[in-house]
Amino acid sequence: MAQVKVFGLKDELNPIKQQLSEVIHSCVVDVFKMPLDKKFHRFFAMEKEDFYYAPGRTAAYTIIEISVFEGRSIDSKKQLIRSLFDHIQAQLHISPEDIEITIFETPKYNWGIRGLPGDELQLSYNVNV
Repeated sequence: MAQVKVFGLKDELNPIKQQLSEVIHSCVVDVFKMPLDKKFHRFFAMEKEDFYYAPGRTAAYTIIEISVFEGRSIDSKKQLIRSLFDHIQAQLHISPEDIEITIFETPKYNWGIRGLPGDELQLSYNVNV
């Protein structure tokens, strides 16, 4: 399971939402070996007065938060971060300076999905990658 939240300025984020979602999903599927049909993305397109960021960033500044079941190795999480930076820069021309990524990893039992605690779900994929 992976839940993705993406935050950015409305004028910058809205035109690229679909493509950015595809890039993020392809990286998660490739690195975390997630099934193709497990895509849960939410976009938060913010007004300028609601989205503050540090000097040195541009209007393309984007925050990506990924919540997942615990179990991925440190190497696979680093690989996902590197893959996201590389693919977002190559396909959307957003500099890594304008991307921040956080992976939040929690125990399965802290999730409630389809009426069950996450640790009681029968998954079709392995989270220990």
